[in-house]
Amino acid sequence: MMAVRLFVLLLFVLTSFRGSISIPPHDEVARMARYIVHESDWCSMATIPTQESIQGLPFSNVFSVSDGPLEKGTGGPYLYLTPLEISVHDIQANPQVSPAMTLAGTDYCSKQKFDPQSPLCCRVILSGRILAVNSTEIDVAKEALFSRHPAMPDWPHDHGWYFAKLNITNIWVLDSYGGIKTVTPQEYYKIKG
Repeated sequence: MMAVRLFVLLLFVLTSFRGSISIPPHDEVARMARYIVHESDWCSMATIPTQESIQGLPFSNVFSVSDGPLEKGTGGPYLYLTPLEISVHDIQANPQVSPAMTLAGTDYCSKQKFDPQSPLCCRVILSGRILAVNSTEIDVAKEALFSRHPAMPDWPHDHGWYFAKLNITNIWVLDSYGGIKTVTPQEYYKIKG
């Protein structure tokens, strides 16, 4: 009976701290960036607004993203976009964007009792250009997005949906105290996802 209680206690401890065990070490910054991108199902993405009432002002919107099916991350965030969306108007005029992803979107931060604004609630901020996916990459983008967002195939078919990806040019990581860290795209893509 004592062995069963110890096993249950050990199982509880391991599952309670799963997040702290599974995140990459803070000194492996490129690996942390890849981890956050892969674990994120959504991002807040800033665009340069074209709407007359907010030109010159910051504008951010929420998008569903995926860098690949679970356990098969590519590092490159894919999106499913419609020209009817207000931020897509911005992207069509200027494809420069900056998405931010955080482990607050997972259960990691709440399990650790980290506030989403805490540096310990790891985040990555990317910048780059949104590009429509070419015909050779559509199947990869479709698998990446539809495997993580199963409602997408049922979205209105008359909305002109298309697959896009972020061509990353800059990467910043905040995953501990001491300030933001930078990662080059070359360092980022060297990490196997």
